[in-house]
Amino acid sequence: MATPPIEVRVTAAVDAWLRWVPGWSPGTHRGRARVCRRCTGSPILSAAGLTNDVPHQVLHALVARMQRIIDRQVDEFTASSLPALHAELENAEMWDAGGYDPASGLAPEYEGLDPDPEPEEVDQPFLFTLAGLAEESRPEPPLPRPPLSGEEKARIRREIELADAQAEEVGRAVCFALMPHRPRIQSAVERFVEPQVREMLDELSRGLEPPR
Repeated sequence: MATPPIEVRVTAAVDAWLRWVPGWSPGTHRGRARVCRRCTGSPILSAAGLTNDVPHQVLHALVARMQRIIDRQVDEFTASSLPALHAELENAEMWDAGGYDPASGLAPEYEGLDPDPEPEEVDQPFLFTLAGLAEESRPEPPLPRPPLSGEEKARIRREIELADAQAEEVGRAVCFALMPHRPRIQSAVERFVEPQVREMLDELSRGLEPPR
């Protein structure tokens, strides 16, 4: 089956995000104590016409969907055109397989986020965390892998450069394909997100008013 063009993939991802946005509310997400490396400074947000004034999970849900397109395209390119890197990645997955992965199978809006919230009290940590469970279920380390020759290392380095270049090219294509969807994206934010943010700020302001 032929791979759908980037424009088709982006349109489908935007459609999925637009179906998700009406169900978003401030109570369905938690604040972040760390900077999101996926969203911070992302050209995807600039292409979508979104700013940092929009709640992070709304931004993240769109960025993650676009990133899936980029990752899949690079994976396909690696499998078809970069045999040494593809073989190395497959070997790494085989050797690293096993154990519990709390990030596996997450919906796009949660992909790449920390699996555990920050404890509200520093001196009162959680009894257990998902990251801790993953570490406990990690299998015994495998036997050392056979060392690569100098020629194999050079070839893999070259193929990594090609994969990075492909990721940049696909990323640019995704951004260009996303720009025509700006009106739909901004309209959804204005209709479903901004009223809830204003209501939340109004409630906060009322709570901060001194008693009369």
